[in-house]
Amino acid sequence: MPFREINSKMVEAQVIPGQRMYSQRGAMLAYRGEVSFTPSITGGQGGVMGMIGRRVANEQTPLMEVEGSGTVMFGHGGHHIQVINLQGDTLYVEADRLLAFDGTLQQGTMFMGSQGGVMGMVRGQVTGQGLFTTTLKGHGAVAVMAHGGVIELPITPNRPVHVDPQAYVAHHGDVRNKLSTALGWRDMVGRGSGEAFQLELSGQGAVYVQASEEKL
Repeated sequence: MPFREINSKMVEAQVIPGQRMYSQRGAMLAYRGEVSFTPSITGGQGGVMGMIGRRVANEQTPLMEVEGSGTVMFGHGGHHIQVINLQGDTLYVEADRLLAFDGTLQQGTMFMGSQGGVMGMVRGQVTGQGLFTTTLKGHGAVAVMAHGGVIELPITPNRPVHVDPQAYVAHHGDVRNKLSTALGWRDMVGRGSGEAFQLELSGQGAVYVQASEEKL
């Protein structure tokens, strides 16, 4: 169920009978046709374990099930929107950044310590994003939110990418992440914010980086 970008802060989705999609509550701006919006208890296909993961991480984001026949326009808080198309792989993204996504995608949660051990847990503390992150797997489209626009950076086996943890939005593919301590350019020019970490992503895939260090 593809999204059509209206502008940098609005997308339109085609709702087809028999196919469900999910959106963050309050994200619907307008719609045409016979479309229904129902609160989602489990938040997709994450089931009970997904709900438990949310509670533990304090990252529960209310979702709406969107069904019917018509078109729906989505946007939220004036944030920039990036549409990501998955081709059978897994997207790792913070729950509060999800604007809308295909109901065909399998939703779950991942303990961040499982990617990078202790450093994965440290990353959760440093970024303020908690120890769990949301996963979406399968074939379909996802619309995510960010501050100041988003750039997609490819990750290849011989070219890892280093990202400011506060600018990280999401990543997909066969990617490993770890935190490393480093002297950033902000510290060198006297504009340090106290952060001394870089997020290193290696493997095969892509990472999405926002043009801001603000959290949603």
